[in-house]
Amino acid sequence: MSPWIVLAAALLIAALLLYRWYARAQKRKALLATPLTPQQRVVVERLVPLVRRLPQNLRLTLEGKMNRFLDQVTFHGQNGLEVGEETRLSIAAQACLLIVNSPVWYDTLRNVLIYPSAFLTHRGTHDGHLIHENNHATLGESWARGPVILSWDDALHGGLDATDGHNVVIHEFAHQLDGLSGHTNGIPILRKGQAYAGWETAMLDAYHDHVERLERGEHTLIDPYGATNHEEFFAEAIVTFFERPAALRREEPALYAQLAELLALDPAAWG
Repeated sequence: MSPWIVLAAALLIAALLLYRWYARAQKRKALLATPLTPQQRVVVERLVPLVRRLPQNLRLTLEGKMNRFLDQVTFHGQNGLEVGEETRLSIAAQACLLIVNSPVWYDTLRNVLIYPSAFLTHRGTHDGHLIHENNHATLGESWARGPVILSWDDALHGGLDATDGHNVVIHEFAHQLDGLSGHTNGIPILRKGQAYAGWETAMLDAYHDHVERLERGEHTLIDPYGATNHEEFFAEAIVTFFERPAALRREEPALYAQLAELLALDPAAWG
C-alpha cells in the first residue's frame, strides 16, 4: 500500500477523532449553560430542599451540572421499580452538590442502579481457610468507575430531610469523588494549592477523635458508621458538612476548613 494512502487514512482518522472530541466538548458546554425548566426547578426544590440554601450563582451552576449528569448517566430501576423524572432529578441534584463549585467530574460513571428500598448484597467473610457467604441489607453502594447503587426510599428521604445528618446519595457520591484519585481511601484529589499535610492532620485527628468518642459511649456529630475506616469517615464527614455545617465547623474546625477548601464551598455561611 502506498505510504501516501496510509498517511491520508491516518489523517482522516485523526480528523474524525478531533471532530468527535470537539462535538462532545461543545455539547458539554451547552449542557452546563442550560438551566432547568421552571417545572424541574420546582421538583428539585421540593425533593432536595438543601438546594434552596445555595447562593444564586451556585444554583445556576448546579442546574447546568445536573443537565450534564443526566445526559451522561443512565438510571436503571431494579425489582420492578420504574424510574421517573422526579427520581432522576432528586439523585442528580444531590450528586452534583458535591461538585457544584469544583472542576472535578464523575468521568467514569455511566450507570446508577435504583432499588425500591434496602437491597441485599452478598459478601464473603474469611474464617481461616473458609469463606462464609452472608447477605446484608444495604442502602447504597459505590463501585470504582461505577455503577452507584441506591435504595430509592432512602435516597428520597435523605434528600427531603436536609438536617438529619443522613444522606445515602451524598455518601455514595463522596465515595465516587474519593475514587477519582484511583483509590477509595479517604484521600481524594485535593484542590490546587491544598496541602496534603494539612488534609492528613485534620482528617486523622477528627477520625481518631470520632472513634474514641464512640468507644467511650458518647454521642458523635458524624454518623457512627464513619468509624468503620477512613473512606467511610470521609463519606460521612461530607454528609455532615452539607447537612450540619455550623455544628461541624464548631466541633471540628480543622476538618471543616479542609472540606470547605476541597469543595470550594462554605455551607455554614449559606444561612
